[in-house]
Amino acid sequence: MNGDRWVTVLLFVVALAVLGALVWVAGVEETLAALGRARLSLVAVVVALTVVWLVSWGLSLHVVLRALGAPVSVPRAVLVFTAAMFSNNITPFGQAGGEPVSALLISEAADSEYETGLAAIASVDTLHFVPSIGMALIGIGLFGMEAVATSRDLYLSVAVLVGLFVLVIGAAVLVYHYHHRIEQMLATAVTPIVRAVSRMVPGRTPPGTQAVENRIGNFFESIDRIGTDRRALALAGGFSTVGWFTLGVALWTAAISVGASIPLAAALVAVPIGSIAGATPLPGGSGAIETAFAAILVSLTTVSNGGAVAAVLVYRLATYWLPTIAGGLVAAALGAKSAQVQS
Repeated sequence: MNGDRWVTVLLFVVALAVLGALVWVAGVEETLAALGRARLSLVAVVVALTVVWLVSWGLSLHVVLRALGAPVSVPRAVLVFTAAMFSNNITPFGQAGGEPVSALLISEAADSEYETGLAAIASVDTLHFVPSIGMALIGIGLFGMEAVATSRDLYLSVAVLVGLFVLVIGAAVLVYHYHHRIEQMLATAVTPIVRAVSRMVPGRTPPGTQAVENRIGNFFESIDRIGTDRRALALAGGFSTVGWFTLGVALWTAAISVGASIPLAAALVAVPIGSIAGATPLPGGSGAIETAFAAILVSLTTVSNGGAVAAVLVYRLATYWLPTIAGGLVAAALGAKSAQVQS
C-alpha cells in the first residue's frame, strides 16, 4: 500500500510539473494576469454548473442501477458517482484505473455484489462516451466549414474521436453477441490468478473454479440486462448528454470569467476531444487534459495562450478538484460505514 501511495504522489508531482510547463510556455505573466481578472461571480457559475454535471451523471448511474435490480435513491446515486470521480481522479489512466475502486464503492452503496457494481460503472462509462461524439460534431457544425478549414488539428482530433467511438461500439457489440464464449475464456484465464492471489492474503480461502465462473457469469448477465432495457439506455443516455453539454457551458463560462471570450462551439468541441487525454498515466489525466484543452482552444479561436490556459485552470479547478475533494469525503464515509457493519 505504501508503495502505491508513493507512486500516486510521484504521479501528482509529475502532473504539477506538466501544469507548470504549460503555464511557462503560455506565458507566466499573461496567465497570472488573466487569472487576476477572473470574475468571482462567473467562477461561482462554473462551480454551480459542475454540480449540475455531477447530478446529471449521478442520475445516469441511478437509472443503470435500477435496471440492474440494485436501486439506490437519487441523492445516494449522486454521492456515489462523486466518490467514483474521486477514484478516477487519483488513479493513473483515469476511468480505466479507477473503475475497480468505483465498482467497490457502488456495490457497497447499493448493497449488491461486486460484479453488479462493476457492470454498472462500466455501462455508465460506455454510455457517457456515445453523447460526447454527438456534442463534438454539433460543435463542429456550429463552426461551419470555414472555421473547420482553419485547423487541420481539428480534423485529426475528430478522426481520433470517431475511431474510438467505432472501437468502443464494436467491442460492445462483440461482447454482447459472444459473451458466453468470452465468459469461458475469462474463467479459464482468471481463475488461476484469483486463486494464487487469494493464497497470499492471510485469512482468505482460495475460491473454487465454479465460484469464479459464477461471478464472471453474473457480470455478463448484468451487462446483458442493461443492454436489453431500451428505456433505461435512453434515459441514462439523456442524462449523460445533459452532463456533457453542461461541461461545455462550464468551459465557455470559465473563459468569459477571465476575459478570454470564446464561441460556445469551441467549448463543445474541446471538452469531449480534450477529455481523451484522461487516458494518460497521470492521475485523472491532470496536466495532459489541461494541455489538450488549451491547445484546442488556441487552435480554434483567437484567444491568447495565457487566456486559454487561465480559462482551463478555472474550469479544472471546479470540474477536477471539487469532485476530488467532495468524492474523497464520500468515499471515506462509505468506507467507515462498511467497516462498522463488518465489525
